Amino acid sequence: METAFLPQWFIPILLSAFSLGFYDICKKHAVRDNSVMPVLFFATLSGSLFYIIVSACLGTLVSSFVCTLPQFLYVFLKTLIVSASWILGYYAVRELPISISAPIRASAPLWTFIGGLVLYSEIPTLFQALAMLFIFAGYYAFSVLGKLEGFSFRHKGMLLIMGCTLLGAASALYDKYLLNVLQIPRGMLQLYFSIDLVFVLGAAFLIRKFCFKKGCAYEWSWSVPLTGILLIAADFLYFYAVSIPDTHISILSLVRRSSCVLTFVIGARYFKDQHVWKKALALACILTGIVILALAK
Repeated sequence: METAFLPQWFIPILLSAFSLGFYDICKKHAVRDNSVMPVLFFATLSGSLFYIIVSACLGTLVSSFVCTLPQFLYVFLKTLIVSASWILGYYAVRELPISISAPIRASAPLWTFIGGLVLYSEIPTLFQALAMLFIFAGYYAFSVLGKLEGFSFRHKGMLLIMGCTLLGAASALYDKYLLNVLQIPRGMLQLYFSIDLVFVLGAAFLIRKFCFKKGCAYEWSWSVPLTGILLIAADFLYFYAVSIPDTHISILSLVRRSSCVLTFVIGARYFKDQHVWKKALALACILTGIVILALAK
């Protein structure tokens, strides 16, 4: 509901960012010294089962299954994009400190903004542009600070997180096309997206297991299912915000990726990352931009 001070999309997308921040922390915990593909598959399976159970309890599961073949193929394409992004992202998170991987992943809105400007003619207002400038400055500062810890952009982990980021931006632009242009129901989109992910990532897991050399051993952890459940919650709120008419996907992506603030504050302390105070200055830029966006109409 829109208030006198906040646009209708702001609270749902901020809650999505909150869930996404804890998701990043759980993901880092799950893949640390652990085999990536089993973690990714079982986390996705847990999240999908959670979504199906909640949908059944709310009475929306049956109606969400109604889907035409073209709609299914459109959603399946999103699944392939996201699956590739997640595979790259999970391997990157295992390689990099969380105080570097999360903020660089949060630079996806820069590419989403460029795509939204080109594809959807999303021209920001003066205050929105000022807010985005603060946020972009914070993201850029994080990427520069990464060099202090020996992670140049030629490092394998940095290349992986950049590939993940670009695919994530493409997925965000595609979300607006699915929900606002094709007007695919968001319940149906999330249901089939969640189910398709299990099969696609399950196939990738089996290929990795039987066709390639074994990597790290896999150990079960409470953070594995929690990772999937938190992402489902974040996506549910995100899809709701995107489905609201006349919302700018570039701005939604910016606010959603402010999750790196939470990831930084809790994750950097828990995982004992370096240069925390220097990175905190970059966070101040991001927070300033979020406040301006909250007040801008």
